[in-house]
Formats: sequence, C-alpha cells, structure tokens
Amino acid sequence: MLLIVLVLYLCPVFQCQTEDTELSEDADFEEYTISEKDPNAAPLRIPRQVKLLLTKETKPHIQELSVQTTIISRYAFTAVSCSMLNRHSAATQGVFQFHIPTAAYISNFTMIVGGRVFPSQVKAKEKKMKKEGGENNGKKNKTAPEQSDGDMEVFRMEVTIPGRNRAVFLLTYEELLQRRLGRYDHVTSVRPMQLVSKLNVGVTIVEHSHITYLEVLPLRNGKTPSSNGNGKADGKVGPPVSTVVKQNETFCKISFTPNIAQQAKIATNGMLGEFVVRYDVEREIGIGEIQVLDGHFVHYFAPKDLPVVSKNVVFVIDTSASMVGTKMRQTKEALFTILRELRPNDHFNFVTFSNRIRVWQPGKLVPVTPNNIRDAKKFIYMISPTGGTDINGGIQTGSALLSDYLSSKEESHHNSVSLIIFLTDGRPTVGVVQSPVIIGNTKAAVQEKFCLFTIGMGDDVDYRLLERMSLENCGTMRRIPEDADANVMLKGFYDEIGTPLLSDIRVEYSEDAVEYITQNLFTNYFNGSELVVAGKLTNRSSDSLHVQVTAINSERSIVLEKDVSIHEREQETEKRLVEAEVGPNANGYVERLWGFLSVKDGLKERLRSQTSAERENHTQHAKNLSLAYNFLTPLTQMIVEKPEVLADGTLAETEKEAEAEATEAPSPAESSNQLLQDDNSLTPQSLQRNQPSKPISAVSKATGGVRKPAKKSVTLSKTSADGDPHFVVEVPHSKLTVCFNINGEPGHILRLVTDHKHSGVTVNGALIGAPAPTGSHKEQRTYFSTITIVADKPHRSYIEVTPQKVILDDRDRMILPTSSNISIETANLGVVIIANTNLTVTIQGTIQFVILFHHYKNPAPFQRDHLGFYIANSKGLSKDTHGLLGQFLYEDIGLAQLLGNVSMAGKNSTQETLETNSTLTSYPALKVKDRTVTVIKKSRRIYSGKQTVDCWFAKNNAAKLIDGQYDDYVVSHLFDTGDWANGTNTH
Repeated sequence: MLLIVLVLYLCPVFQCQTEDTELSEDADFEEYTISEKDPNAAPLRIPRQVKLLLTKETKPHIQELSVQTTIISRYAFTAVSCSMLNRHSAATQGVFQFHIPTAAYISNFTMIVGGRVFPSQVKAKEKKMKKEGGENNGKKNKTAPEQSDGDMEVFRMEVTIPGRNRAVFLLTYEELLQRRLGRYDHVTSVRPMQLVSKLNVGVTIVEHSHITYLEVLPLRNGKTPSSNGNGKADGKVGPPVSTVVKQNETFCKISFTPNIAQQAKIATNGMLGEFVVRYDVEREIGIGEIQVLDGHFVHYFAPKDLPVVSKNVVFVIDTSASMVGTKMRQTKEALFTILRELRPNDHFNFVTFSNRIRVWQPGKLVPVTPNNIRDAKKFIYMISPTGGTDINGGIQTGSALLSDYLSSKEESHHNSVSLIIFLTDGRPTVGVVQSPVIIGNTKAAVQEKFCLFTIGMGDDVDYRLLERMSLENCGTMRRIPEDADANVMLKGFYDEIGTPLLSDIRVEYSEDAVEYITQNLFTNYFNGSELVVAGKLTNRSSDSLHVQVTAINSERSIVLEKDVSIHEREQETEKRLVEAEVGPNANGYVERLWGFLSVKDGLKERLRSQTSAERENHTQHAKNLSLAYNFLTPLTQMIVEKPEVLADGTLAETEKEAEAEATEAPSPAESSNQLLQDDNSLTPQSLQRNQPSKPISAVSKATGGVRKPAKKSVTLSKTSADGDPHFVVEVPHSKLTVCFNINGEPGHILRLVTDHKHSGVTVNGALIGAPAPTGSHKEQRTYFSTITIVADKPHRSYIEVTPQKVILDDRDRMILPTSSNISIETANLGVVIIANTNLTVTIQGTIQFVILFHHYKNPAPFQRDHLGFYIANSKGLSKDTHGLLGQFLYEDIGLAQLLGNVSMAGKNSTQETLETNSTLTSYPALKVKDRTVTVIKKSRRIYSGKQTVDCWFAKNNAAKLIDGQYDDYVVSHLFDTGDWANGTNTH
C-alpha cells in the first residue's frame, strides 16, 4: 500500500478543482464569458452536464490545496488557494479546476506565476459577447469529476507554468446559505484529481444565535457513498478521517486535513468528494432575528410550531420515450413515497404528458383517502413511457385542472396553498416548441393563482426554460443530474415544499428608516426554510426600526410587530464578531449580503420583465451592483491577463517592467535600520497595471525570467506600533526616541495615522485579545490583528492586511497571500510582500509603510498571530498629520531635568530642618507643547527582535504625552477616515 501511495504521489495527474458560482439567466446560460488578450486563459463556466477529458500527459504537481470558509450568520466567504509546481525543466500546462455552488458568486481570482501576479478584473459584459476561441473553450468532453447533484458547477483556468517554477491560484467566492428541511448545508468540493502533499479544508461558523445542531457528514460523492478511509460504508461512520471540530454555543471551527495515506485510502485518484457541514441555529420567537452593521441590516424570519396549511397539488409528469428505464423507475418510487406523505386535508391529481395528455381524475382534485391513494398508485404503476414531449400541453392541462378546482371551491380553500410540481427530462418536441410562447402561455394559464415548481432530469433539458417558467410563477427550479439518484432528490425536493405553514407573507419596515430593501413579499413559507430580507438604513440618527410581518396561516391572518433598537442591535452584532475573532471577513458582511441578495433579485426581476424598458432597468441595476461588489454574474465578465512563456521556458516581461528595471535606482538609506530579505527566496516580480479604463497590457517583451538576486533591504525608521502593542516614536527634530504602551480593549480600532485632508492617507489598526502570561501585571494582552491603509487621493484605494492575507483595492480588487513573494504596482499604490516576513506599501512615491507578519507555529495561550506597523518614509505626509503615531512626525519634543527635594528628615521636621537635611535631585521629563511628562529610561526590541533601541518611556497609557485621551483614538470601523478633532490634553 505504501508503494502505491508513493508511486501516485510522485506521478500525479494535474488538476486542482474549484467550486463555481451562480448563473441563472442569459443566452449564454451554460458558461461565464471571459475576455482577455489570450483566449486560452479564459476561466469557463462549464455546463453541468459537460465533463472534462483528462489527458495522460505529465502535469504539474499540486503541492498544496487550501479551502477556507468563514460563515458569518449564514453568509459564507470561501478562499481557495492552490499551489502547483512544475518539476520539469520545460514549461508545461497547468489546469486549475474547482467546483463551486451554483448559487455563489466569484468575487476574486488571481494567479501568481513565477512570482509575478496576474490579477483579474470584473467588467460589464458586452451585450453580444462572442464566445472566446481556444482548444478548451466550450468543448463538451465526455469524462469529468463526478457531481453529486445539480448544485455545483465548474470554474476552470489553464496557464503555462515555466520550467522548475510554481503557480499559485487564488479564488474567492461568496454565498448565502439556504435553509432546507430545518438545516443549512455548506458543501466544499474536494476533488484535486491527485494526492496532495498538504490538503487543508477549514470551515468556521460564527452565529449570533446558539448553534442547536451541528454535524459533519461522511464524504459525499455522487449517488455512491465515498469511503472515509476506514473501509466502512458511510452510513456506519461519522465525519471523514482527520476531521477536528471545536465548538461553543455560537461558534465552531472545523478542519479536515488528511495526509497522503489517508487520502489514498479514500480515493487513489484524488476524487475525495464533497465535505459537508450541516447545522442549524436557535430561532427567536416573533419577528425573527435582525442584525445591523455599517448602515445595513439583515432580517431572518423562520417561525416554527405553526399549524400546517393544507395544499392542493397537481403532479405533471413527463412520460415521453426518453424517460424509459432508470428515470421512470426512480420517478415512480419517489411518487409512491410522496403519496404516503400526503396529509388528510390535502387534495391532489396527476397529469402525464408525452405525445398525448392523460389526466388521472379528469375535472377535479381528489381528497386524500385510502382508496384514492390506492388508485393513484395503480395509475402510477401503469405509466409506460412513449412518444415525444409536449411540455406546453402538460402545463396547460395541469393549470386548467387546478384553476377550475380553485374557482369552484373558492371559499372552502381560502387558506390553502396550491401548487403544480412539473417534471421533465427533455426539451419540447411536440405541440408548441418555442420557449417564449410556452413561457407566455404558462403565465396566462397560472394567472398568479398558484405556484409552479419545475424539476429537470438529466442533460437534455432546457433549464433556462424551466427556470423562467418557475420564477415567473412564484416557484423554483431544481436540477437532477444524469447519474444522480432521482428517487432521493425528488423526494427531498417535495419534502421542502410539502409542508406549507404560511402564505402571502409581507415584511415591512419604517418607511423613513430604510431604503433599497430586497424581496419582502413571499407567496409561501414552507416548514424548515427561511425568509431573508436585507436593506440599507437611511436615517442613521434614528435609533428605532419598526418591523411588521403579516401573513396567513391555516386558520387566520396574523400580524407580528416590534420596534427594534438599531444601536443595540449593531453593538450586539459587533460584540459577537469580536468575541469570535472573525478577522477581515466580518468587515461589511451585512452590506455584502445585501448586495448579494440585491443582485439575485435584480436578475429574477429581469426575467419577469414584460417590456424591454423594464428589462433594461433591472439589467442595469443588477449590473451596477455586480460591479460594485466585484461579483462575477451573468451580466459581468472576468478579464484575465495570461503570462507569456518564452521558447527557453522562462516568463516574458512587459515593456513597462523592462523600462522600470532599466531606470530603477536604489533609493538612499534614510537610516541604518534595515530588514534583510532572505537570500534563498525568489525576488517578487513586478507587475505594472494600467488604469481600469484601458485594457490590461499584454505580456510581451522577453527577459531572463525568474532569478535569484542579491539581498534586498527595506529601510525603516523606529517609529512603530508592534507587539503588545508597544509604541516607539523617533522624534526627528529633537533626535529623541520616545516609547509608550497603549492598553486597549479587544475589538477596538485605533487611529494610527490620519492625514485625510491633505495627502488623503489614513491608517487604522484593529486589536485582538489574548490572556496575559502567568505572573504578568496585566489582565490581558492585545495585538493588532488587522491594519487598513486608506489612500483617498488621487482616487480612493485601500489595503487591508491580516497575518494571512492582503486585500488590495485600487479600482481592481485582489486578495494576496502573505506566504508568497509578490510585487504589484498600481496607479496609486506599490505593494511588495516578502513571504511570511513583511509587507511594504508605497503611496504616491513619497509615503512608505512597512507591516511585519508575526506567526507562531505552536503559540502559547497568550500569543496570537499579529502585525507590526512601521513608518518607513513620511515625507508625503503633511504637518497636520495626527493619530497615535502621526502626531509625533513633526512634533518638537524637548527633554528636561526637573529638580525635586528628597528629604532626609522626619515628616514633623521644621522648615529650617528640611532645608538643611534635604538633597536636591533631578528626574527626566519630556516637554510636549505646554505639557510636562515624566519619563524613565527603557529599552525596546523592534523589527521582530532584530534591534534594541533605548527610549524615554511615558507611563499611564501615554497620558499627557498624546493629545487628548485614549478614547479619542478609537474609531468606529477599519475604513473610518474621520478627521482628528484637534483637541489637546490640558492635564
């Protein structure tokens, strides 16, 4: 077995798989269109039924695959990092491929090839975008990673990797988890197509309500259970091998890190399957749960313990010849099960369609009785597939049947829910075959009297037709892949909609307090589901939000009302996030959730539009939101620059890079304080990027590729905030070094530098807490977990830094790992990352900051991964700069010796005695403006302990040394650029 593992490890296949986002409506429904200079670099949305052909060529080895998800109140952020190594001397093709949920939106994709960064841009899709060429674009190959259901699609990118070089693929996507059957399922596809040296899947869940149920399912792979690595069937075991779960009431962290031997025991080809985390939370009684953050709110409504509303359901089933065999057998099995679960107050009927239409009980719906159930089973059993597919005829017959029944029984069925469940495995071939006509006929037949739920089975289905039919008639569409177990999936879908609890739900808020709310009218609420509404708050001064929910249940109309304190809800939301130490994903998650739902709503309304003007309005709205949040949707496209590899196997260089390299001169050192780059690491390659309005420059002019340079250095001043945090200030005018501590609170965000009015630069740092070491005089430690640098001139851009990643947004948004050597130059910012060491940020060529990464392999309880902040060059900052560090850049601080009496007599001595028995002594003090601050001499270690500096230390949280008080430097959020109030400390 060990020999097999080693052979597989040394002779890998090639792919690294990725999960995909949502698509719901365009003419090019089956793929994302990607424009670029080289069409072969296009990441494609591959149709669900299309499978990929694996070649037998030797491909790059996947060294590491990491898939990390943070779920904050059902909204999931997933970051995929895949590192491939080309071990050969010749360049070779690498393929990054990953399955993502169809309901998700990609928010970033970046490649790092040979140390050079190739970011992507999300732009508006042209109205008539031609599909790009290329040998892999749009080809329908016959073999592919096995897909368990219709909820996954494929993101794919090909790139040439130079010889003996590495490529890193970084993909992020976001999704709102949907509650089905009383649980949320988060699915991570783990199909790297080869054994991976370092495989890490992590899921972190942060909820405001208590987590009442949590389960990690056995690995799921299509309709056949996967092995968990112990040779037993999945039904007899728990989570996959190597899974670790840490949990408290509102937080849990789950990791899945199988080694190569464990992977091989599950699947020798790397097709491990889907890692599924299932959970649910406690429900608030009444109007539900409301969360507020950064001027936005989200409202979750999922009442329970309500009486079931009776239903009137017509099943319209395709019995054409293509349904013969397994499809029809599994459909019959599912219908038999559904019949057993109909409730006594329900009414039902069956319609079958092929070349001809058959109705089981013409002209009526029948109640649920033992005899009717028996006769219905006989009807189902006798179904024999034959002929073509008359979709229009089946829908018209079923709609007329249900409509006539409701008209004749209008009073007695006032509080019931009516629906059609329509199933087909093909496209219309008989009768009306034009999709627009079928859609129009369906809408006219339904007349908003009931809902239509559509189900497609297999590969030969017009899913866009089914989706439009359901969306325009208050239903949903579900896909069943060709190889899936239709019995299980049909039964599961029916279970989701088979227990209606409420109908005609309307959720309303104070008109003067909110704007731009997402869908707030819902036809039905089914048991085990959840209604979600999000919106923007308009009146920030108002502290109250009035919420009203109206609905109809089985007995009467109900009204739920409540006044919610906005301030209290926001404080509660922030507190939960701080306690969970979520990190940068927490910033603006409610706003991004609102943007996500707003795009979904816009795309749905676009489908429902009756006029071209209405359609264009919804299209533009959804497109603008997609661009604002960098979402890859059916209305946007991803533009990717692809590296060019020369004949000698090295990377080509752009003309701008060549010019910059030829003219670049080393800047003179401003001090002797330097951090040396590791001699063994590769120099990050520079990437010059044009303005977004221009196309990304093609990689052209040749160069010698990646090379090992001499040691490079980063020049620093001593002015810094590092460690616990310890502040050090180098006062240029006085040639003094001053130091102080700030004992902050975890969750507080401190203003370090602010020059917003002049240079446009602001630096903020978020504190994270840790217990103090045993015997320490402190109750707790605090460190900087996140630092943001905002540059508002000449246009707004920002950098958000954590110990693990760097988010750079200068019109284009990139997410970069701190574990790689990277160099990027944009119009406004220059960024250089030295792997696992530091980040240098240059703004407008005259302002430079350095951020150190502090990582712990085996941290003690009082240690946390954190950041250190250093000011390397402050020439571009104005004399009005402020902040905990910024205020000292141009300050004139003097050192004085103050005289004091030290008495050698008793306290009852006379004045004459004191004068003769006391000694005059002096003690040091700093003169800051009109304030005097006593100090003592101390030593501080900076630059990760590489240097020791002597400094004058001010006690008591820098009282009198800094302007104002500690609270004056605490800001509301990481991107707060409010100006310093110019207060002074008069103590």
